[in-house]
Amino acid sequence: MQQILLVTAPFFALVFCGWIVARAGLLPLEAIPGLNVFVLYFALPCMLYRFAATTPIVRLLDPTVSSVYLLCALLIVALAILATRRGNIGWNDASFGALVAAFPNSGFMGVPLLVALLGQRAAGPAIVALAIDMVVTSSLCIALSRLDSANEHGVSRAIGNALKGMLKNPLPWAIGLGCLTAATGFRLWEPARNSVGMLADGASPVALFTIGAVLARPQKETASRGVGDVPLIVLCKLFVHPALVLGVGKLAQAIGVPLDDFALVVLVLIAALPSASSIPMLAERFSADTGRIARIVLITTMLSFVSFSVAVAWLA
Repeated sequence: MQQILLVTAPFFALVFCGWIVARAGLLPLEAIPGLNVFVLYFALPCMLYRFAATTPIVRLLDPTVSSVYLLCALLIVALAILATRRGNIGWNDASFGALVAAFPNSGFMGVPLLVALLGQRAAGPAIVALAIDMVVTSSLCIALSRLDSANEHGVSRAIGNALKGMLKNPLPWAIGLGCLTAATGFRLWEPARNSVGMLADGASPVALFTIGAVLARPQKETASRGVGDVPLIVLCKLFVHPALVLGVGKLAQAIGVPLDDFALVVLVLIAALPSASSIPMLAERFSADTGRIARIVLITTMLSFVSFSVAVAWLA
């Protein structure tokens, strides 16, 4: 456990530093969107491209890994919506509650953390999980969130808007280019490769610092809708999600599906991560209860320092 904490503690310490600096006012709130732009459009795409380009293409296109993780993500979305869509909670808040329960912080935190813990081999399954959450899970939840206004705008328009948002996200494109590079053996011109490497090296610390700053930013509160289900969603994210991935993975292995033990461990640890820090901003854009979503992200981030470390000690 001590060796695990030596790896995980600095990651969470950087998140805490970002939170402290933003809360103390040393980092202007107006600077946080700029940090997000740097991470989302420059540093993180370069990091994911480098990981994908240096990972054997077979690991990136493993249908067993993607099928197990996708099935579990869909089950968590369904479970969270069934558990929370009652009373005064409509499709919009229920869908974003499902998204925050099913979408771990695999981009900003998960990929670099798991590579640091388990080695370069962990990048393949982690990138597969991230791609599924960005392309399928988030698009599905955004489309479901529009069902409250289906009579006004139509579900097809909601799905179209979700797909447009996915196409504008640079991370899937970076992963796709990395896969293409891995498949063809293409190598960037050395100055370009060095520039990509410099940006990639800055992705992890700046992303973690930005997570803390985002969590410290005051969120728009909307009455008290959904406050009562916050513990339920936190439990779903940190415990039910990884347990479900482990159970489905073991069942798949028992019936003869060729799922590698190491890949299963990576998928379980990805599911054990806290909720993605970008979801409160997404919820704000779609007029969901951002205060509720921000509380879930903050609580899962704080608790996961212990729960994630315990999961690593048990599985790795």
